[in-house]
Amino acid sequence: MYTHNLKISLKKCNFGQQELLALGHKVSGLSLAIDQSKVAAVLQKPEPKNIKKMHPFLGFASSYRNHIKDFAHITSSLYKLCSKDVVFEITKEKRDAYERIKHEFTNAPVLILPHFELPFQLYIDAACSQGLGMALHQRQIVNGEPREGVICYISRQIKDS
Repeated sequence: MYTHNLKISLKKCNFGQQELLALGHKVSGLSLAIDQSKVAAVLQKPEPKNIKKMHPFLGFASSYRNHIKDFAHITSSLYKLCSKDVVFEITKEKRDAYERIKHEFTNAPVLILPHFELPFQLYIDAACSQGLGMALHQRQIVNGEPREGVICYISRQIKDS
């Protein structure tokens, strides 16, 4: 640290913590969860009425996309609202997508941290013509019992060519 002129303030340091809040996540030695204050913030957000309100919501939600299965598929209609030459109109489909993302935040799994010496399972869903979805899982021993947990979800939209 000295060679790079970095300094720490002991008043701002915490030692021996079992878990901490960092970058909107509750981080422990075993898992990564969405900070509950962020979940509460999403639930309190009113429905966006224009592009200027939709962009920040999608950006915020996207920072937690690895916690939400099929994120790209769920939000595709909302991202289309932000395209050029598209009239911003909240239809039932878009309202349902917005409400589903809010619901997924409340039910997002606690992600487990990978153990690189153990095998991984990758589940791929390419059946949808609109996008691809993947889930990376791992079976770990927790409190003496085997448990399969989610390491992350990955999803991408397939763009029209």
